[in-house]
Amino acid sequence: MSTQPVAGGEQVLIRSARDVTDLVNSGAARGSHARMIVLLALGGIFLDAYDLTSLAYGITDIKQQFGLSPAGAGAVTASISVGAIFGAWLGGVLVDRLGRYRVFMADMLFFVVSALGCALAPNMEVLIFFRFLMGFGVGMDIPVAMAFLAEFSRLKGKGSKGSRTAAWSPAWYVATSACYLVIMGLYFALPDEHHDLLWRFTVGFGAVPAIVILLVRNKYMNESPSWAANQGDLERAAEILRKSYGVNAVVAPDAEVPEQQKAERRGLRDFARLFEPRYRARTAQALAIGLAQTFGYNAVAYGLPIIIASILAQGALNTITASLVLNLVFAVTGGFLGIRLANKAGAWRMTFLGFAVQLTSLVVLALIGKPSATAYVLFAIFALGAFMFAQASGPGAHFMSFASLSYPTTMRGTGIGFNQGTLRVGSTLALFFFPVLSAALGSGVFWVIALAPLMGLVALLAKRWEPVGYDADAVEAAWQREKETAS
Repeated sequence: MSTQPVAGGEQVLIRSARDVTDLVNSGAARGSHARMIVLLALGGIFLDAYDLTSLAYGITDIKQQFGLSPAGAGAVTASISVGAIFGAWLGGVLVDRLGRYRVFMADMLFFVVSALGCALAPNMEVLIFFRFLMGFGVGMDIPVAMAFLAEFSRLKGKGSKGSRTAAWSPAWYVATSACYLVIMGLYFALPDEHHDLLWRFTVGFGAVPAIVILLVRNKYMNESPSWAANQGDLERAAEILRKSYGVNAVVAPDAEVPEQQKAERRGLRDFARLFEPRYRARTAQALAIGLAQTFGYNAVAYGLPIIIASILAQGALNTITASLVLNLVFAVTGGFLGIRLANKAGAWRMTFLGFAVQLTSLVVLALIGKPSATAYVLFAIFALGAFMFAQASGPGAHFMSFASLSYPTTMRGTGIGFNQGTLRVGSTLALFFFPVLSAALGSGVFWVIALAPLMGLVALLAKRWEPVGYDADAVEAAWQREKETAS
């Protein structure tokens, strides 16, 4: 890559895909459209969290309306996670093959249709179908959103890949808080006799932000320049740099176009690359961390209304209020702390501390049991808050860094998709079995959940790998050069 002065601004000559990645990684390329793309990607994360949370409070009313058993309630709750498994596996591959932009737009359509379908569902079967469809959209969205956050960010400093991939955590908790705000608003707006409709209005409202994103897509959204360049389309990458970053990028006459990358990977070979010797340990560790955090998070965060209402024996309004306060005061605050410390402390250290606090909090909750005094209720709620703070600032924020930043652009979507799809198996088990376990074990369920952060700590101690600040594209390019030289 080289520059030369021309009329209308300094011209940047692009000779390879590496030049495009270096331009973004260095922070030399900055633009309002690029920042807007990051915000829209976080908007996709917002929708993921909102849709996953929207039935957390209403599951009791759904059980009554459709006459569900605990297993039936578990099936309704877990159906979205089952859809997310297949959506992530397929979406990760499509993100790398078709591009970030196309998959992101498809996600938004999934969100609109599924949200309205769930809100109007006449029976359990229809609700499960549209929740599955919603989960499929959620599963597809995570790989594309994280790819956008990583590939429209610099490598180090303010607005780095590490801090922006961690930004998914506060976006997630802002969404869950917004969901409880919607529930609270509807709680006061609807007459008491219609409170059983709260869940329908809450779920249906999830279509609104998706429609907004679809309306602004033409003005702001664009493909990842790094992805386009690695597909051999340097002209398109230069065009994106001009439009989204305001960089006067031009493809040099002697540019190297990697045509072979278009047809290099097919079928299961996309996933097989994740287990090559260079990436095997990272893939395994990222998956173990993801499974640990998602099992604990799904059991506690999505089961929060059940915990507060049944185990802590609180009424409807107290349940909504406590859930909202826990998300706003503890989780959102923790999420922003995770962003702030991403570059200084790193993902490994923040994740380790988060799992340690979670383990302590769950042991405390298990020891308290079902509190009989107000003081113990408050102490239990504080322990829940500590769990969510640690989740948002530690494993919840940074497990995405392990899954996103350990791989180069050409396989980032597949890596995230495999990680998300596989760990969703853990979240599905948590969502399905938590209503059953909490009904059978009461506060003893916290001993079971405590196994999750314990597994996370073991996975971290097995390999001290730090993805924040790691230039996977540069390492991949150097490896390719060595391979070509050796052959």
